[in-house]
Amino acid sequence: MARFGRVVTAMVTPFHKDGSLNLDGARRLAKWLQDNGNDGLVVAGTTGESPVLTDAERLSLFEAVIGAVTIPVIAGTGTNDTAHSIHMTKEASKLGAAGILAVTPYYNRPSQAGIEAHMRAVCESTDLPVVLYDIPVRTGRKISTPLLLKLAREVKNAVAVKDAAGSPSESAVLMSQAPAGFELYSGDDNLTLPFMSIGATGVIGVATHWCAQDHQEMFDLWEKGDTAGARRVNSRLLESFAFESGDENPNPLPSKVMMNVLGLEVGEARLPMGPPPAGLEDRAKKVLENLRAARAASN
Repeated sequence: MARFGRVVTAMVTPFHKDGSLNLDGARRLAKWLQDNGNDGLVVAGTTGESPVLTDAERLSLFEAVIGAVTIPVIAGTGTNDTAHSIHMTKEASKLGAAGILAVTPYYNRPSQAGIEAHMRAVCESTDLPVVLYDIPVRTGRKISTPLLLKLAREVKNAVAVKDAAGSPSESAVLMSQAPAGFELYSGDDNLTLPFMSIGATGVIGVATHWCAQDHQEMFDLWEKGDTAGARRVNSRLLESFAFESGDENPNPLPSKVMMNVLGLEVGEARLPMGPPPAGLEDRAKKVLENLRAARAASN
C-alpha cells in the first residue's frame, strides 16, 4: 500500500447557509468519504477553497477531520507567502496530520530558484512527509522536472508530487529518474489511467467524492494486469470527469452540488467562486443515474 493510499479525495469544505464554516458537516463528510472507498483525504486544498479560509478556520478544519477518521489526512498548508506557509505547516504538524500538501507559490510567479527555496523551507519546518503540488494552470508556474528530481533526491521528506501539470510525457521522464520511494499522484482525474502506465501511486481526486470505489476497482484491475478492464472502468467515469469542472462551473462548484444531492449538506462555495449555475443540480443527478446504470451493467 502506498504511503497515503491509492485513492485520496481533495475534500470540499462544508459551509452553513450563512457561509460560516460547518465543522460538523466536515466530520460527517470525512467519515462518509472514508466509508465509501477513500484511503486518505486532503483538507484545505484547491477543492477545499483554501484561499478563502482564515488561518483559524483551516486549523479547526484540520483538527476536526483528523479527529473524525482513521485514514491519513494531508493538510493543505501552502500559500504564496513562504513565512505564512511555514507557520501553517508547523501548526498543522501539531494537530496529527499524516502529511503536508505544499502548493507552488501562486500569483507572484517566482523563478525555479525561488520555488526551490520555498519548498525547501516548508519541508524543513516539519518532520511530516510533504507532497509537492504542481498545478501551473492555477499558480502560473510549473515546478520543472529537474527541480522536482532535485527536491526528491535531496530533501528527505519531499516524498511525492500531486501532478496537475497535464503532461504525462513529462511526468514519465520524472518517474524514470526519481529515487525509489518517490510517489506520483495524479492531480487530474482524467489522466489517472495514463499516469498508471508510468508508475503513478494513486490519485488525489475530485470526482472521487462520489466514485472512489470505481477508482479502487480501476486500480485493482490495472495491478492485476487487466488493462482492458481498467479502460472499461475509466470509460464509466468519463462523464464524472467532465462534470467536475468547467468554465461556467469551475471546481469545486460541481462537487459541492453533488454532495448536496447525496444528502451530505456541504453548502455553496464562498465568493469569488459564488453560487452554482442553474441546471447544475439536475446535471449532477443525471451523472449519478448514468454512473449507477453503468456499474449495474458491468456486474
